[in-house]
Amino acid sequence: MAEEKQHIRLADADVEKQTTTLNLGPTHPATHGIFENVLEIDGEKIISSKQTVGYIHRAFEKIAERRPYYQVTPLTDRLNYCSAPINNMGWHMTIEKLLGVKTPKRVDYMRVIIMELSRIADHLICNSVIGVDTGALTGFTYVFQWRELIYEIYEEVCGSRLTTNIGRVGGFERNFTKAAWEKIDKFMAGFPKTMKEFEALLTRNRIFMDRCIGAGPISAERALNYGFTGPNLRAAGVDYDVRVTDPYCSYEDFDFKVPVGTTGDVYDRFLVRNGEIWESYSIIEQALEKIKKIEQDDPAQKDVFYAVEADKYHLPPKEDVYTKMEALIYHFKIVMGEIEVLPGEVYHSVEGGNGEVGYYLISDGGRCAYRLHFRRPCFIYYQAFPEIIKDGLLSDAVVTLSSMNVIAGELDA
Repeated sequence: MAEEKQHIRLADADVEKQTTTLNLGPTHPATHGIFENVLEIDGEKIISSKQTVGYIHRAFEKIAERRPYYQVTPLTDRLNYCSAPINNMGWHMTIEKLLGVKTPKRVDYMRVIIMELSRIADHLICNSVIGVDTGALTGFTYVFQWRELIYEIYEEVCGSRLTTNIGRVGGFERNFTKAAWEKIDKFMAGFPKTMKEFEALLTRNRIFMDRCIGAGPISAERALNYGFTGPNLRAAGVDYDVRVTDPYCSYEDFDFKVPVGTTGDVYDRFLVRNGEIWESYSIIEQALEKIKKIEQDDPAQKDVFYAVEADKYHLPPKEDVYTKMEALIYHFKIVMGEIEVLPGEVYHSVEGGNGEVGYYLISDGGRCAYRLHFRRPCFIYYQAFPEIIKDGLLSDAVVTLSSMNVIAGELDA
């Protein structure tokens, strides 16, 4: 009888050692994109995981090397499509760096307004979806009406909403309309109240805190070793922000703080992004004041929306294209990529919604880039996902993925 009991105990032990393989993705609501996580789980505990990307690989870099510079902008839209204008501006600044074009202050401040609105929209999506993935839908519905207003601002500025193709080399394709300024003012007037309500719903919510605190942590050292940038790195305690360390677009003219966390867990990522939303709001306020002062000091500046020295890279006004032969010729040459740029090698980066978005460009003087590489922060920090979720629960893996804000288009370009 004793031997039989011993046999039963051994059998039970063998059963406990068995694990289950679970596919989280590639098409699953919890993954927020098309990529696969093959998890080995013991009950609810994750023993190991393996990630697979490539389901939407579009070869953007090779396509970009066969397109005129002007036609690369729509490709950058489709990297992080939650904050596409930042990608657009980064690409234009890369070309301007190669050409040696210096944009006017008013153009810089207009770009800053659009980029910071994009950052707010990106962070609203990420943080509200963290709430959804922890079972709290209300915050999502609160903030999305303001994301919609941001998209209406894009639409008024450039005619597009999600994939914006906004701006041009040297500035913008047209000046901001009166309606665009009014929509920006409307956003600035009403957004703080909703943002405070959103924070009140989640930040000190005991259920939300229990789900987020301690989930998916990463140390500053490990984050740096993986090459983290952006909110995920700052949540781990490293205050690296491209806008501060290597200012572009006159960011040195603005006064803002860089929110930093300590533990690098889901809750810290949530708090850092919320802090950045408020800082972006402050930056937009400052930019509006600076533009107002520029226009008061010199009323002619109201009509400045691109750099004159980039004239031959900037599409002529439509009315000129329809009525003047020279404008029609330049329009054709720019669109068809017959304006050649100088040979050279440049790297330019901007602080995207998810971190450092960089463009490494080699030009041999032709109509297309000889070599172009996109630095996509998602592709870099997603490599740490197996380490971050190991020994955690399956539910923690879902909310960790949300807090890292892995965008499939940026991950798998």
